[in-house]
Amino acid sequence: MDTDSDEAITKDEMQSTAPTSHVPQNAFTALMAPKPKPTQQAQAAPAISSALRMSRPGPFKDRLGLGAYISSPSSFPPSIVIYQNADFVAIYDKFPKSTIHTLLLPRSPAHNLLHPYEAFRDDAFRAKVQAEAARLRALVAAELQRRLGQYSNKEAARQAVLNGEAESEGGELPAGRDWESEVKVGVHAVPSMTHLHIHVLSRDMHSGSMKHRKHYNSFNTPFLVDVGDFPMREGDERRDPSGEGYLKRDLTCWRCGRGFGKQFSRLKAHLEDEFVAWRAE
Repeated sequence: MDTDSDEAITKDEMQSTAPTSHVPQNAFTALMAPKPKPTQQAQAAPAISSALRMSRPGPFKDRLGLGAYISSPSSFPPSIVIYQNADFVAIYDKFPKSTIHTLLLPRSPAHNLLHPYEAFRDDAFRAKVQAEAARLRALVAAELQRRLGQYSNKEAARQAVLNGEAESEGGELPAGRDWESEVKVGVHAVPSMTHLHIHVLSRDMHSGSMKHRKHYNSFNTPFLVDVGDFPMREGDERRDPSGEGYLKRDLTCWRCGRGFGKQFSRLKAHLEDEFVAWRAE
């Protein structure tokens, strides 16, 4: 792969898009709705959009891996497919860039091979994606609370009730920390995979799969476009990401704002400390 391209994905990631069972089945899975049998796609998929072709250099080989989840989600275990319905499939990202990193895959054959900028011109489709993304965001937030609540100061009262150390007031469990505010929901300005996918992930960037500057900047610059920012206004700089060099920008800590220039290894070490401080908030 051209290392100067506006893509955050690595060659290994592109060639290995079928997630492994890296996330054990747990309470997160229990939160999901029962999985219905997949419906037949009555409409043939359109040709790959011209906007999507122009957004990436090189051939589309190895970029269709997400299609298997859309067409046959029931063939994958709950450790990979979080939930499915007639319109969407939610999966765990095989190469998570944070504590929890999921993907929302629209199943609409009229939209799922379009660049997100093009697909989201459809008002009804965009509204449906935004609503489903909000649902997945809430589920990711609930799982963050389950995994990290014991470390958070804002969760102390809630944890005390859960541990039997205190009585709840009015019979209700304290709400605790606003974990939804810790979850990002967006699409990449230059998608690396052919099928439309929305990233729903915690913002901590604490993961062994985050290995280089482009990985980090793809989620911490305007290269990640919040789904709530659509429809995009005319003149928005994110419409032409190739001219902005988002992935080549100097590194800045998402939490404290400290700059690290091009020194990814120093940022990576710093993020270990920030993760401990962040989860303790």
